[in-house]
Amino acid sequence: MSLNSSRRDFLKTSAATAAVGTAFWVANEPKVALSQNPMEKLNFACIGVEGKGSSDTDSAARDGVVVALCDIDESRLDKKSRRYPDAKKFVDYRQMLDEMGDKIDAVTVSTPDHTHAPAAAMAIRKGKHAFVQKPLTWSVHEARMLRQLANEHGVATQMGNQGTAENGLREAVEVLRDGALGNVTEVHVWTNRPVWPQGEGRPTKEEEIPVGLHWDLFLGPAPYRPYSSVYHPFKWRGWLDFGTGALGDMACHTANTVVMALDLFDPVSVVAEHTGIVENETFPKSSTITFQFPGTEKRGPIKMVWYDGGRRPSVELTQGENVPSSGSLVVGEKGTLFSPNDYGASYVLLPRENFKDYKKPEQSLPRSPGHFTEFALACAGGPPAMSNFNYASRLTETILLGNAALRVDKKLEWNAEKGEFTNAPEANQFLHRDYREGWTL
Repeated sequence: MSLNSSRRDFLKTSAATAAVGTAFWVANEPKVALSQNPMEKLNFACIGVEGKGSSDTDSAARDGVVVALCDIDESRLDKKSRRYPDAKKFVDYRQMLDEMGDKIDAVTVSTPDHTHAPAAAMAIRKGKHAFVQKPLTWSVHEARMLRQLANEHGVATQMGNQGTAENGLREAVEVLRDGALGNVTEVHVWTNRPVWPQGEGRPTKEEEIPVGLHWDLFLGPAPYRPYSSVYHPFKWRGWLDFGTGALGDMACHTANTVVMALDLFDPVSVVAEHTGIVENETFPKSSTITFQFPGTEKRGPIKMVWYDGGRRPSVELTQGENVPSSGSLVVGEKGTLFSPNDYGASYVLLPRENFKDYKKPEQSLPRSPGHFTEFALACAGGPPAMSNFNYASRLTETILLGNAALRVDKKLEWNAEKGEFTNAPEANQFLHRDYREGWTL
């Protein structure tokens, strides 16, 4: 879909259809269909095309047309280009958006965490729909900014926490909202991450930048540092300047069910126990982080505990069930909802004998046609994707407060309305960053 009168008319018609409430993607109801007309197909530009970016690019091609590919590593770019030879290649998303803005409807952003926000913000300001991998941003401030920008520009959005589209997760949300557990008091969430280097200092040996790797573009808004193979590829996740560690990598998946079901946003305090951040360079090898959430009109106060690096909740909490390497537990006065899954795709109510006659509530959430397809349908004028930025930014913000707690050795008290820690001004510096010259939010 190029930016011509046909495209504009198509989008206006689709948006109007959705606005009057006749466009849904739930089964057995009228659907918004993705057009097979080449003049009406969505044109995607994909930023970051290896790893998760590779599958995101392929998803974009299934639901539209990939017209541009961008990656700071030319070897990766050339590899993906062989599959999409008609897509124009770029190493700098800024150049891509400037040169091809009139040919792009939507972008996918599947880069290291620290470049999510600036890439998405530039695209949104140009009126492009934005699919951004989890965590939505590197910092709390960026999460708030992307939510604001998306609403100002009226674009469709989605964060790439694909478990949101799982029927098991949506059913578990319905069960929790229906009150199956009674009053919920505790949540426990854990992961097998990190599976990359953490808990170490900056490398002392400077290496030659590989041919075709645009190191300055990899750094983006982060402070300059010499290239080392300990950062790229993949191993960037554990470095404070580039990634968000185990918590940022997985909590937007593993905590998703309970956050969505019980509105676990805006904790009043966060405190971390960990093995130590080395030289202010990498996240710790393991940690336990406790979030305290205030009560609301619908529920009482809740404590959420996060574990990583091999730490897990006590076996007693799973009531005899095997404790997998990743999972979540929601503990209430009547029982426990246990999900032995990274994405919340499956769950069981414990103790099993107490719930053998449990009748599930009627379906209240739509069932998904597929995570990325939700986004594409939203771009075409359909309902917002469930993990749109109004939800995803708040989930990301909540999670990233834990990373601030990892960097300050004290319990932090959070004022969500003011967007600051009230008892530790020194921790507020970890809610944002000053961008390197040449990069903007």
